[in-house]
Amino acid sequence: SLVVLFGATAGAYGAKLGSDERELILLVWQVVDLHSKKVGTLHKSLVKADNLDLSDQCHEVSGLTPEGLGKAEPLDRVLQQFSQLVSSDLKVLGKSSYTLCSDGQLLIRQVLHPETSKKNFLLSDCFYSFYDLRKEFHTCYPSSATVKDQTIKTMAEYLGLGTDETEEDFGVWQVKTMVAIIFSMLSESCNHIFTEPETVKYKYETGPCSKSETVDSETVIRARGLPWQSSDQDIARFFKGLNIAKGGVALCLNAQGRRNGEALVRFVNSEQRDLALERHKHHMGSRYIEVYKATGEEFLKIAGGTSNEVAQFLSKENQVIIRMRGLPFTATQEDVLGFLGPECPVTGGKEGLLFVKYPDGRPTGDAFVLFSCEEYAQNALKKHKEILGKRYIELFRSTAAEVQQVVLNRYMSTPLIPTLPTPIIPVIPPPYTIATGSIRDCVRLRGLPYTAGIDDILEFMGDATADIKPHGVHMVLNQQGRPSGDAFIQMKSADKAFMVAQKCHKKMMKDRYVEVFQCSGEEMNFVLMGGTLNRSGLSPPPCKLPCLSPPAYAAFQTAAVIPAEAALYQPQALLPTTRTPQASAAAPPTVTYYPAQAAQLYMNYTAYYPSPPVSPTTVGYIAAPPGAVAAAATATHTPILPQPGALVRMQGLPYNTGMKEILSFFQGYQYAPDDYNGLIQLSDQARSVLQAPKEWVCL
Repeated sequence: SLVVLFGATAGAYGAKLGSDERELILLVWQVVDLHSKKVGTLHKSLVKADNLDLSDQCHEVSGLTPEGLGKAEPLDRVLQQFSQLVSSDLKVLGKSSYTLCSDGQLLIRQVLHPETSKKNFLLSDCFYSFYDLRKEFHTCYPSSATVKDQTIKTMAEYLGLGTDETEEDFGVWQVKTMVAIIFSMLSESCNHIFTEPETVKYKYETGPCSKSETVDSETVIRARGLPWQSSDQDIARFFKGLNIAKGGVALCLNAQGRRNGEALVRFVNSEQRDLALERHKHHMGSRYIEVYKATGEEFLKIAGGTSNEVAQFLSKENQVIIRMRGLPFTATQEDVLGFLGPECPVTGGKEGLLFVKYPDGRPTGDAFVLFSCEEYAQNALKKHKEILGKRYIELFRSTAAEVQQVVLNRYMSTPLIPTLPTPIIPVIPPPYTIATGSIRDCVRLRGLPYTAGIDDILEFMGDATADIKPHGVHMVLNQQGRPSGDAFIQMKSADKAFMVAQKCHKKMMKDRYVEVFQCSGEEMNFVLMGGTLNRSGLSPPPCKLPCLSPPAYAAFQTAAVIPAEAALYQPQALLPTTRTPQASAAAPPTVTYYPAQAAQLYMNYTAYYPSPPVSPTTVGYIAAPPGAVAAAATATHTPILPQPGALVRMQGLPYNTGMKEILSFFQGYQYAPDDYNGLIQLSDQARSVLQAPKEWVCL
């Protein structure tokens, strides 16, 4: 038996059903016995929505009113009545089982499943399997219109059935016509058999992904704007009703190993992906989520793994993964199992633990744990911030993709997501410098398409490009090295900047309008260094100076090239001046560096992400580039030992450590004498640059 089902929401109708997150307000259904070709009673039930404000289209098409819907039952009670009435009709027809049949997939996948998931009640099993009448009709009549272009009306017209919708109430005509279409398909001339229903997955299946897999780009999307604490299960719930591929949720991490609010999701086919794109700007809690197309290559970059240890750890399928942070470096597997206790047994005992280590084998204080069920995982999460040894331990939900990203990141000793662009070379002599001061001779472009380049900006500016200073276009990058949607342009005068802001404000670039504001060089530098500029004024960046690049990206020649962020400041900022009888010479002028391939200046723009409690930093020791040290030595005439390795850095010192304790620590080793000039305590400014608290540098 089939139960022919039709529904409508308070918003969009037809091909856009469910795309606006509006609630269900109408259900109409009828039981059909495929063998005897008998039908049960036709039922129509209004549904009381939380928001009774109907769209104009809904009011015009359905004729329903808020007053009438206010007297209806809520969705959970309507679904209970649906089950009871269907069971009664089946008994009358002498049947016991049935499958739903709907006009397309939107009602089941895009309306019922997402709405019930948000309202926290479960759908009965019958809603996880259904026939798509459009697909069945096209199978039966291959010469008809494509599945995407089918409607109840076009199918009825193809069969020569009556199409006067005004004869019946809204919903009733649709169900009766669907039943007539089904009977035509069952006729002797067609003899259609309903054999392969559409299915909806009950739950998301976790699992590893190999880099050798082939991922179809037509099945992948990028979700942006996710809450920091969201897990793969939360994302699967957001896409409830759509079938996500096994292990198809990959949470993205930034270069520091923290979740950046994005995820790549892989679906079982392109049809599911297209439905997912219709959920653009749907809500997860109070946040709206942006959904865009992505590629299979991007998915494999995040989710793919090659480590045998990780593959073995993730080989146990359908496990709940918990991440532990802050473990003592001496913690053993027995210590972790004892900490978790018997109330949350780990899958496979010691085999269900994976400690994260640096490439040299040192522990990082992170570990991943497998649990066989949600109950055990919840018990483990209750131990969040309990004490192990002398440290409190943080526990968070995690994913298979995060395991691969974090562990492989440690093994590779470089971030999976690069934070800097391609290597840069100096331009000598330096004729162009970054603007400073309060003169408002710059403009800020906000809301640029992420695909926009310098050529697009110049085309957008039109005739005003003649008034741009050479090398005056600065694209603002986020912490992943990608365009942030902002750019700054240095104009030849404040008047020119004012004219551009007036002429180009809210002008369209591609499919987006771009806001253009006049600003000063000082304001531009604030934003380029990680601060914010809005109607409330300037908010300073999270630190006064940008952080130096990790070793993997600091492979510069000592004599000629230093990173752009170092070039923006006088070399004295890198290392403080030590006590020396010689007078310090005047510092040489700052050199500005430009990319090798374009006239675009890459600033070390630090996007200030709040530290979420989900992913600790993955960058350990950060060294000053040798070119920066050499520049500091030249500027201050400080004798720097030329031998490699002569400069060492101490991390983890107690805050009350003095010179005497450090000298005692290095007893037996020869350090630079000269009244202990070799000891340099880092100032707050230099500490910001070197990104490490409580440190000394010894020569």
